[in-house]
Amino acid sequence: MRRILDISRPVRAGIPVWPGDTPFEYRRSWKIGGGCPVNVGQVTMSLHTGAHTDAPYHFDDAGAAIADVDLAKYLGPCVVVDARPAGRGLVPADLPAGTEAALRAAPRLLVRMYATRPTGFDEHLPHLTPETADWLAARGVVLVGVDSDSMDAFDSKELAAHHRLASHGIAILEGIDLSAVTPGVYDLVALPLRLEGADASPVRAVLVTREG
Repeated sequence: MRRILDISRPVRAGIPVWPGDTPFEYRRSWKIGGGCPVNVGQVTMSLHTGAHTDAPYHFDDAGAAIADVDLAKYLGPCVVVDARPAGRGLVPADLPAGTEAALRAAPRLLVRMYATRPTGFDEHLPHLTPETADWLAARGVVLVGVDSDSMDAFDSKELAAHHRLASHGIAILEGIDLSAVTPGVYDLVALPLRLEGADASPVRAVLVTREG
């Protein structure tokens, strides 16, 4: 039987967000009782909270907004690997043996870079490098996901990895939780919301195990 593995982080009060960004808050507008038959809530949060996907518009005024991205990239076979960067930036040599061969049949890559994710926001977060973006593009990868909160270093102003991935048409998935996932090949489902004009979207990211 195929199993569903939730790789989203719980979105709740106190979830770490980029310093200065909008914290998560849930409030009830209506509450059952006193003649009201339903609970209705409202949420305030950054679009980059927890598991989320960046649209090219996030870092390029001329880039596509999240409602206009190619949904096919967020759905399909993927390879999960465990790769600790030798430095903070992940280079192709950090990827385990067999990654290249696996990507031929599963052109989406999810990388676990944390042994244990810090409880607060990590200003020393591991990240991708432009070199890795080029390496992935040359192998036909259409999406890359990481368990850190950015494809670039915390103090980066150029966002070189973001731009390089976008230049190759590679979708970006950040903030996922791979701590309980065994490396291997799965089917990924991580569809963004249809938020017109938006720079990103939270996702309920899941992996589906494959028969056999």
